[in-house]
Amino acid sequence: MRRSCVIGYPAKHSRSPKIHGYWLEQHGIEGHYGIEEISPADFPGFVTKLDEHGYVGANVTMPHKEAALQYSEPDQRARSVGVSNTLWFDKAGDLKSTNTDVEGFIGALDANAPGWDKKSESAVVLGAGGAAKAVVYGLLERGLKEVHVVNRTIEKAEAFRHAFGSDVVPASWDSLPSLLKGATLLANSTSLGMHGQSDLEIDISVMAEGAVVSDIVYVPLKTDLLAAAEARGFATSNGLDMLLHQAVRGFELWFGTRPTVTSELFDMVAADIVGG
Repeated sequence: MRRSCVIGYPAKHSRSPKIHGYWLEQHGIEGHYGIEEISPADFPGFVTKLDEHGYVGANVTMPHKEAALQYSEPDQRARSVGVSNTLWFDKAGDLKSTNTDVEGFIGALDANAPGWDKKSESAVVLGAGGAAKAVVYGLLERGLKEVHVVNRTIEKAEAFRHAFGSDVVPASWDSLPSLLKGATLLANSTSLGMHGQSDLEIDISVMAEGAVVSDIVYVPLKTDLLAAAEARGFATSNGLDMLLHQAVRGFELWFGTRPTVTSELFDMVAADIVGG
């Protein structure tokens, strides 16, 4: 039996076991996906002996994503984003890592707004934290010519330009109204609008007709931002879409089958979020 897990501290809240358990059953694979709550002090010793603990790989969540980069051989994507969230052993037995949040964000857009990248040459990204790095990297990798990174602390947005190049345009929060005029793609990578957090108060009515709006938040499933976007007929992508799509590659690496994100899976995890 091939076994994988999610490593975090805490980790009991993770929905990943439900996602991977669904796919294991769907494909009739004799495998298991569990949870390992490992403290930061114990993480290096655990992850460097991951195979001795019986695992063929793992997901890594907070607060271990940066450490996972350090204790594995990261690919270019993980190095560029600065964190790893998926680990696996290659044929030589070396522990490799990548960042599938990039694939999660882009995969969710592809599923919910097919052809979005043909309609947009630029994007507006809110926030300059760790999640924003995966979003910006994915947009640039897909070929967008200009990505405006909007943040209340302009220095953090400017750091994105240094990290990712001149296609990134740092911007202050005050410039957001003008940036949204005629914009075709908006991505919220902040926690604003999340349950228990402050509201995200912006006016998207000035965006272009047929625009696309993405929000990485998934509690609640439909944020006020997404509700406003739907009311205007915009295509939307939410944080649960991203969570499901980021899980695809890990499953394929560990269990040898590439799964698909279905409406049934979405509804199952959504019910758990609403009920939880």
